[in-house]
Amino acid sequence: MKKTLIVIAVFIAPVLNFADAHAGQGDPAAGKVKALAICSGCHGVVGTKTAYPEVYLVPKIGGQNADYIVAALKAYRNGERYNETMKGLASALKESELADIAAYYAQK
Repeated sequence: MKKTLIVIAVFIAPVLNFADAHAGQGDPAAGKVKALAICSGCHGVVGTKTAYPEVYLVPKIGGQNADYIVAALKAYRNGERYNETMKGLASALKESELADIAAYYAQK
């Protein structure tokens, strides 16, 4: 029985490690659809400025690290970062959608 468990562990461990390494990675194709509908109105236009809550240039996010994008969206969602527009948008997204959008922008 002990040898059987060891053999199973040897074959299962790489599969689990692969799954862990790819957990949370989004689908860039699905992210593109969502990003074009949700994000590109501001982040897709070079030089876009917002007037609320203060005037500032909207950052370009193409090429940004996917983990950073997800973390930023979660920070907007929970109030650690403040922007009412971003909070509303991020709050409406599921975890998988955050990952998809982040994967799309990371590959640009």
